[in-house]
Amino acid sequence: MYARVKSLGIFGFDAFDVTVECDLSNGLPRFDLVGLPDAVVKESRERVRASIKNCHLDFPVSRITVNIAPADIKKEGALYDLPVFVSILKASNQLNGETDDYAFVGELSLDGEIRPVNGILPMLMCAREKGIKAVFIPYANKLEGSVLSGIDVLPVQNIYQVMQHISGVNKISACYEPELTQMKTTYNVDFSDVKGQADAKRALEIAAAGGHNCIMVGPPGAGKSMLAKRLPTILPDMRFSEKLETTKIYSIAGAIPKGEAIIGERPFRSPHHTVSAQALTGGGTLPKPGEISLSHNGVLFMDEFPEFDRRAKESLRQPIEDGVINISRTLGSVTYPSNIMLVAAMNPCACGFFGHPSKECKCSDAMRKRYMDKVSGPVLDRIDIHIEVAPVDYEQLSCKTPEESSDDIRKRVNRAREIQQKRFAGTDISCNAKMSPKMTKEYCVLSDDANRLLKMSFERLALSARAYDKILRMARTIADLDESENIELNHISEALQYRSLDRKYWNSEV
Repeated sequence: MYARVKSLGIFGFDAFDVTVECDLSNGLPRFDLVGLPDAVVKESRERVRASIKNCHLDFPVSRITVNIAPADIKKEGALYDLPVFVSILKASNQLNGETDDYAFVGELSLDGEIRPVNGILPMLMCAREKGIKAVFIPYANKLEGSVLSGIDVLPVQNIYQVMQHISGVNKISACYEPELTQMKTTYNVDFSDVKGQADAKRALEIAAAGGHNCIMVGPPGAGKSMLAKRLPTILPDMRFSEKLETTKIYSIAGAIPKGEAIIGERPFRSPHHTVSAQALTGGGTLPKPGEISLSHNGVLFMDEFPEFDRRAKESLRQPIEDGVINISRTLGSVTYPSNIMLVAAMNPCACGFFGHPSKECKCSDAMRKRYMDKVSGPVLDRIDIHIEVAPVDYEQLSCKTPEESSDDIRKRVNRAREIQQKRFAGTDISCNAKMSPKMTKEYCVLSDDANRLLKMSFERLALSARAYDKILRMARTIADLDESENIELNHISEALQYRSLDRKYWNSEV
């Protein structure tokens, strides 16, 4: 006897459709599971066997062969327990009803309860594309599945509910709650908490408006981490497509916060400086998303930037430049999106007080150079904005005048992003920082005075071609904040300020 049911799987960032076939034949009792399964999938034989017996069903006393196709893609995880269970019941004529329109995903406990699995959202998106009408998912994944329209998502708590629905005894209602995707984000921090630091706030506003990367250099206690942690509060509102794409990554990683249906706010990831290059980029036998991909459409904050492993810092080159990260392993290569804003923070020297107005630096020139050289020229050149964060004096800290709030700053950022969305309509470009060289030439039109200043600065500062493009894109963002059609002299001069800090601290040409 033979039966076939549909399921789904995950490889890298994409889901794929799976067919689970079961054949019952004469011979000595045996349970074989094939189709390139990993150890967890192989163990499903024992979970399924115990579940069938504990649910007072008959486990077939025959030779059982279960194939999980396609056989050339590695299968991992316990999500195939439910389709294997259903295929055996169908093949042994213990389950009546058509299952051709259904797909099944879920881990089984030994008593027939259905446990949650990772990757529900991308699998549902794949099922919708493949024309599958309904998918059974674990009840614990209900919130995640309820944000997707165009397909019936059937959350189930145990195998009895699955059997009753298929046989028509007790139908399960499909879940779809679109209001979950429109929840307003609230923050516990605000830019009004930061006293002083007007220049740094302005630079971060430009970074948020254009999606630019930035590095902050300053002594301990100047407010670098405080500023960075408040950056998400001024980032532009996420579009629904961005929410879905971000949630898809978190679903694969199993990192969706409990009780949340969708990632509604821009991610803010702050890995410790001891993080490995593999944890940052992603890895494993079947590569999982790393910190870079988990920061997609949000902020990757790297505090104490020089203290990160050199391989970890250098691994930022591709995602900063291309917006994706490619991971190659023996079983194949995967590409994860990594449209991130990198925000790095560091001290000006090992002791942290080089250039401090009141504290003496204890580092020698050699020590200072050795510390700063931990950040390579190629990485520094890929960071758009270089900010010096000076220490705040008593008068600024004790000032009672209220600082500008995040809501006020975000309004300007959203207006600038709206201009950019109209500019890049019909393309996959979301902000000025991601413009191609051709777009940079087309949209970054300089006035005569601005062009003369940029030419003079390019020659005197020996800027690289990459730095030239980044200055133009920054100036375009500054002009957008001013709602100016062309880039004027004041726009280009402000952009040039953010590319001069390396001369002070690195004393090198990039």
